[in-house]
Amino acid sequence: MKNRKLVRTTIGRPSQKREENKTKAKPEQPIDIIKQYTSQINDVIYKKIPTDEGLVTVIYSNSLVEKMTLQAMVLIPLANHLNQIHQVSEMLDTSNASEVTSKLISGYTLLYFHETKLLVNIDTYSAPTRAITNTETESTVIGPQDAFTESLETNISLVRRRIRNPMLKNEDRTIGSETNTKISILYMEDIVNKENLEKVRGRIDKLNQPYFTDISILKQLIEDNPFSPFPQFYMSVRPDSITHYLIDGRIAIFMDNSQSALICPTSFLEMFVSIEDYYNRWTTATLLRFLRFFGFFLTIMITPMYVSILTFHPEIFPYELLLNLQESRAKVPFPPLFEVLFLELIIEVLREAGSRMPAKVGQTIGIVGGIVIGTAAVEAGLISNILIVLVAISALLSFLPPIFLMSNTSRFVRYIFIISAGMFGLMGQMLAFAWLIAHLLRLNSLGTPFMSPIIPRKAGDLKDGIFRFPIAFLKNKTGIARSQKK
Repeated sequence: MKNRKLVRTTIGRPSQKREENKTKAKPEQPIDIIKQYTSQINDVIYKKIPTDEGLVTVIYSNSLVEKMTLQAMVLIPLANHLNQIHQVSEMLDTSNASEVTSKLISGYTLLYFHETKLLVNIDTYSAPTRAITNTETESTVIGPQDAFTESLETNISLVRRRIRNPMLKNEDRTIGSETNTKISILYMEDIVNKENLEKVRGRIDKLNQPYFTDISILKQLIEDNPFSPFPQFYMSVRPDSITHYLIDGRIAIFMDNSQSALICPTSFLEMFVSIEDYYNRWTTATLLRFLRFFGFFLTIMITPMYVSILTFHPEIFPYELLLNLQESRAKVPFPPLFEVLFLELIIEVLREAGSRMPAKVGQTIGIVGGIVIGTAAVEAGLISNILIVLVAISALLSFLPPIFLMSNTSRFVRYIFIISAGMFGLMGQMLAFAWLIAHLLRLNSLGTPFMSPIIPRKAGDLKDGIFRFPIAFLKNKTGIARSQKK
């Protein structure tokens, strides 16, 4: 028994020594803790610099801080004017290692004073950003030509250059448990509806998404009905467009590393409004809005009408036109429904292939591919030449809305109408149209009816609907924003 006890004690002593050694080996200096957290981050640089207050270790991310910025804000003041460092720096809690590391990977430079055990940080974020250029997605002939970039600070500055009012407020938040993406909520404090603002804050605070790479992801998460094919928030890359809606009492949301900005609430009619409409004469603006608005309904109706008439209601066409249709379809072995779906899918393939390729090559493929495939398909008897004309017109009409997301919506809704027309003819089209109207009436944008100001009707807002009255009549705020000022 004694031997056993001796064995146990002799086994236990080395383990106690190992535990003591481990406790002694644990790093106690904040600089050692930071090195542990950044051990696999190769762009984190450590520089030891002797100063009047002793040795100072400068820690920064080489990919987020430019050398010139580091030299001007940190290195030169450390060598000559140490008081400047203390004036512009902020003290950090050395016990909170996660906060210290998050500051480092956000572009801050950390300074650790070895003598006083003091850890401070200086905002030296100077990552390379894209210059301000004109936009290709919302290009206009009249008006400003600048567009947002992927820099949050640059985008906010473009808006503040246009609204030089202290009532323009912005609230910064961080979203995304993994990406820690910075966003900013902009609004006019004396105009915005407080209820709308609280809704936006509440929806953003409840987010539980690990990553955000673009603001379109945020838009889908905070919309009233995320299952709808229709966008319920307005997206734009133009500072003048965002300024217009901010003055009206709307709320703008910006995201770092995203070029677009969100505007809420908004309505269905505003999806067909371009900021260039306010730079044109009211007659020209009204004509263009008519084209965009009715072009949306034409693009979802033209090819389904072809399917329903040829399949169920050929007596609707005049006799001469019906003869031409039958002659063009004499060699086509497929029913109109499959013929239309086949050609629509070909158009979608050409559109996607052209958008994914370089600009010059994509245009060539779109034009040459459409001509070659269309001509070959007609000669082979796969489709009729009249259908090619209808599908081409439908594709052009889908690009009329100034918001690209609305163009995508029209493409999706068109397939619903085509299938309904192929199954039930004109009655199927009317059923699909009734579904479309009922769906739009059920939608809300931040609690505001999406079909406003048509339903519920507000006569004052109709001055800036499909018709655009002269600018002198558009002084009041719209009812969609429910702003504090009229």
